[in-house]
Amino acid sequence: MSSKYSLDTPRLSIDQNKAKHVVTQILEALTVPSDIAEDVAMHLLESDCSDVESHGVWRIHQYTKYYQSGYLKAEGRPELKQNPKGAWLVEGHGGIGIPAMNMAIRDVVSRAKDTGMAAIAIQNAGHTGRLGSYAEYAAEHGCLAVIIGGGGRKDWRLVAPYGGKKALMSTNPYAIGIPGGKEGPVVADFATSAAAAGWVYGAKIAGATLPEGILIDKDGNPATDPEAYFNGGAILPAGGAKGYALAVAAEMIAEAMLGPVTVECNWLILALDCSLYQTPTTFQTIAEDILLELRECPPAKGFDQVLVPGERESRARKTNQNKPISLPSATWGEILALAKDLGVDLP
Repeated sequence: MSSKYSLDTPRLSIDQNKAKHVVTQILEALTVPSDIAEDVAMHLLESDCSDVESHGVWRIHQYTKYYQSGYLKAEGRPELKQNPKGAWLVEGHGGIGIPAMNMAIRDVVSRAKDTGMAAIAIQNAGHTGRLGSYAEYAAEHGCLAVIIGGGGRKDWRLVAPYGGKKALMSTNPYAIGIPGGKEGPVVADFATSAAAAGWVYGAKIAGATLPEGILIDKDGNPATDPEAYFNGGAILPAGGAKGYALAVAAEMIAEAMLGPVTVECNWLILALDCSLYQTPTTFQTIAEDILLELRECPPAKGFDQVLVPGERESRARKTNQNKPISLPSATWGEILALAKDLGVDLP
């Protein structure tokens, strides 16, 4: 599996059904409706199976704190609506963002298939999980999708601007999905920071360190211990000025355009039916020609082969479909302790 945690972090293999049961039961103990609890648990488990540990089941630890503090509303259900000017949006009503994003991507893709192009915003919703999941859905249905999130910087000071040493912005992530060749969609899913915040929070719980180039301490010095971040440090922008520029663009879109952020951040999704320009068959033929050439590039030292964006996650899901997930021992211990505190019957 792929992980940013230090290699000596002790790990356990956890049966998928057991992990899903524990996460679902924790959410239900927090009075989250059973259908939403199931939706969230499946999404987190799929993230671990995709080797995207930063958005996997460890997040239940974070979500529990959000519900207990009142930051997230257990009863919050997403609602599809239009604003006074006719723009479509999903109002999250303060609940977890995963069902809100599921609702949004299905609606915007459906409208794009009908009209050629469509847009939708998501507001007042909590953490939305792994963005690549929603971009994959759009691509699998023949659409190009661009997902942009930002805002919330006043509550989520995580990332230093390029050239600065103080955390001022959130991780302002993007995802892009488009149909690919024979191996499936091309999916780019990235934070505009050097690492998703989930890696930093998860490393703290797991007792792990992070690679160089991700964190700085409160004085602007390079750091690998997540405690440096929690003691006034910051996450660096990805790719220096490039990540910073994308982050600022996301701030403009998500807050200046969509309005004040109430929970987590605001989102915009743009979807375009690719058949406006090419038939699906012609598209796939051209795409396969492009992607095959990339895959056949001689690998550099330290690499087995060149992969297409999104291919690592897709391959991981196929490989891990019926296998236990791997979690840091300390992380699983924290989850079990959490379940016990909430009165959950453990399998």
